[in-house]
Amino acid sequence: MILSLPQQRRPSLFPHDEPVVQGRALLPEACRPGVHVPRFGDTVLWDFNGVLRRPANVRPSYWKVCFSLELADPYWNLLARELMMLTFNQLHPAVLKSGVILDSSDDPRTLIQTASRLRTLARWAREKELPPYPDEWTLHDLRQRITDMVADGYASATIKTHVAILKALATAEPALSLPWPVGDPWPGQNTSSVARHIRQDVSTPTVPPTTWFPLIRAAWAYIHDFAPDVLRADRRLRELRAAASPSTVGIDTRLEEWLADPQSKVPVHATCREDDVPQVHWNLMMLLLGYEEERNNAFSPDSAAGMRRRTLVLNTVTQGRITSHALTGELAQVVRPDGSSGPWHPGISWRALSDVKTALRNAAFVLVVGLSMMRDSEIHEILRECVVEHYSTPAVASTKIKGTTDRPGKHWWISEPVVEALAVAEAVSLHPERVFSSSFVSLPDLVPKGVQMLASFVTFANANRDWTGIDEIPTTYIRPHMFRRTMAMLTDQFPGSEIATGIQLKHIASRALANATTRGYAASDAEWAKYLEDALDNVKFRKIKDLYERHTAGEEIGFGPGAERVKDAFDQIDATVKARNGDARTADTLLRTTRIHIRFGMLNNCTADHTNPVGAVCLEDAIVPDGHVGPLDERCRPDRCANSMIGPVHLPMYDSHQRTQLQLINNPSLPACRRDLAERELDITRNVLKMAGVTQ
Repeated sequence: MILSLPQQRRPSLFPHDEPVVQGRALLPEACRPGVHVPRFGDTVLWDFNGVLRRPANVRPSYWKVCFSLELADPYWNLLARELMMLTFNQLHPAVLKSGVILDSSDDPRTLIQTASRLRTLARWAREKELPPYPDEWTLHDLRQRITDMVADGYASATIKTHVAILKALATAEPALSLPWPVGDPWPGQNTSSVARHIRQDVSTPTVPPTTWFPLIRAAWAYIHDFAPDVLRADRRLRELRAAASPSTVGIDTRLEEWLADPQSKVPVHATCREDDVPQVHWNLMMLLLGYEEERNNAFSPDSAAGMRRRTLVLNTVTQGRITSHALTGELAQVVRPDGSSGPWHPGISWRALSDVKTALRNAAFVLVVGLSMMRDSEIHEILRECVVEHYSTPAVASTKIKGTTDRPGKHWWISEPVVEALAVAEAVSLHPERVFSSSFVSLPDLVPKGVQMLASFVTFANANRDWTGIDEIPTTYIRPHMFRRTMAMLTDQFPGSEIATGIQLKHIASRALANATTRGYAASDAEWAKYLEDALDNVKFRKIKDLYERHTAGEEIGFGPGAERVKDAFDQIDATVKARNGDARTADTLLRTTRIHIRFGMLNNCTADHTNPVGAVCLEDAIVPDGHVGPLDERCRPDRCANSMIGPVHLPMYDSHQRTQLQLINNPSLPACRRDLAERELDITRNVLKMAGVTQ
């Protein structure tokens, strides 16, 4: 066979008509006549639109691999196509026979990234005046490429990806038809160590706490407090337009009747100052009268009839019968930064309605991306009626994109605020299927970018805070993936503390803990640690204070040896308060100064002293990690430990667990090993209930 390039050592593994996409489900339209499935011999463009399913948040241009600029050169073009085919078709018979094993990919965007890195590699070689093609390069040249990137200040994560490409080319060298320097430039080292990037360290920053809290609170205010007004205005406008008559016949009679009703108020444009002259909203006036707004020439001053009608309306305005809230009625009242109270918006006309509906969509995105731990791509895949029950817990159903080949459906456990946010987003969405869509009626399929939605909401919220009364949101650098990183860190390092610091949204920590992330994402953040340290102490004190108040009121606060010690401490504090004729302030002071050790948990409360956990069963015969102080939560035995405190809130869980184990034990088909485990669990549960005085 005649080789197409003089540098080729052998024919390519793939013929020119070999499809790029193999072993994958194609879209139905890919099989229709006239639809071109990319072939290996296509040297200009590989277009996967209409061939492979594209995620909702990916633009069509991101589903095309362009062999432009440096990759237009025949050598680099063929090298790029061969490497991409090897990556994209690991199960191809020729690839299997070659013995080359690369990290496979099913996402065309990975191929785009590969093309980009090869393009920059060729550009770097030209700038360094190296030989134009890698057949004359050495391993030292490849190592110098990464050295130069480090010197130029590239991010560690970026350097790591370029190291991965060079290592992939070294692995693929036996299967390439073009020569490439033989051998791994960094034998025995992974990409992380080469790029001086520790795998456990995630380069993704967290959202600063000074931005996180006002942003989440602002989004919640728009969704929970302001959305009902906006949706009411939207419904009212649709009703008026649906009932509007295209003919103005009888408008004079209708106008006189409308003005005769003392409840009728002339709609005016919202103004920012009280001394501004009210301007009649003539289009809305037409709708309120029952006519299409395009017929507002009925109030034209250019005709005698129009001028007469206009004078009647303006006379009513001078009487003070006006409103800037004709579509909504009274709006939710807020306290503004200057201390005054009033409606959160000056007046929602249909021009303002479009803006606030977009703000609601963006606010919903903020809450979902901030509190669900979903990725941006997964949020854009959310469809209508997506909220379901998953193991008796509210969850959102969507599609997992990253790291998958078959786009599996997945559930993310969510809190009630996220449920409410999704309902609002669905109500304002213009797309027939997707929840987060374009706000342009003429472009419903246009996919809004998550970055733009975040920036737009911050800008809109800050611009209107004089009316809404929300706190100012710092305009810091924020991206959707930073919220996932922040939530993972919060729920791992500070479970429950984000509630303590004032978000006031229930069950966020428990839900987010169930949505898995990597350990790197859960690594602590110094700025958040400093911010939340006091919050943890505050929430713990509030819980201890609540226990004290319930105990002094005669209520049962817990059972077990740990509970008895806490009750004794509370009794001593109560006695001291009474001896001093003190009040609640005295009790608070004593509660803060008395050494009361309680760690509130899901199975029980631990009363062990963190610095000296005497009697902690979890530490018996245990290997304590270096630097660890206090009990080991994962080895807790509530039924045996002298520090265990079983609260009334824990009893329903143990009662339910007991019934579950009994059902398992009574199942004759249960394997013996599983029955033994159920019996042990039943013994533990019964011991706990016995400790609480619950009869079996």
